[in-house]
Amino acid sequence: MLTDKQIAKRLFEIEALQFSPDEPFKWASGILSPVYCDNRLVMSDVSLRKEIAQSLAEHIQVKYPDVEVIAGCATAGIPHAAWVADILELPMIYVRDKAKGHGKGNRIEGEVKRGQKAVVIEDLISTGKSSIASAQALQEAGVVVVGVQALFSYELKKAEQAFKEASLEYHSLTTFPLLLELMKEQDKISLESYSRLKEWNQDPGAFSYNYQA
Repeated sequence: MLTDKQIAKRLFEIEALQFSPDEPFKWASGILSPVYCDNRLVMSDVSLRKEIAQSLAEHIQVKYPDVEVIAGCATAGIPHAAWVADILELPMIYVRDKAKGHGKGNRIEGEVKRGQKAVVIEDLISTGKSSIASAQALQEAGVVVVGVQALFSYELKKAEQAFKEASLEYHSLTTFPLLLELMKEQDKISLESYSRLKEWNQDPGAFSYNYQA
């Protein structure tokens, strides 16, 4: 199983982390960010995706040993959920962001029964909105969501509060603060950039984009 630092290092090596301090990325939540983590690149790296799937599976076995079904968040959490379900030899389902507008109109795809214990898989957690919405859709269907397991988390206070209010537990294999520390240790970013990115992580709404990375 990869450690949190090893995963952070690998994500940086495959260029999943992108910086744009002067022209920030805009998230679906509306938050402006000088950094973007594109975990979809993991799908294209065969060795890394296998190692991450194994790490996710082992974390779930330790934290949620009684899990009965693995649920993927559409869309980026679906492949990770499939790989993890295969390793754990468990049923897999996925949750759409909204009910399908045709056919059976499903929001939850795959077979799941009321009372079953599920772990929700997400590729990354920013504000937590999509993960929580998926978990709540499962709860409304009578599924017991024992936790949310992500590959990466920005560790924003907004997400922490949202999960607390939803009474949901979540964990991630690695985090943005850890990745930031690793980059500073390896001289991948300047001290000024490190300080500014740490400032953004603590309060995205108060961050300004008038510096050079």
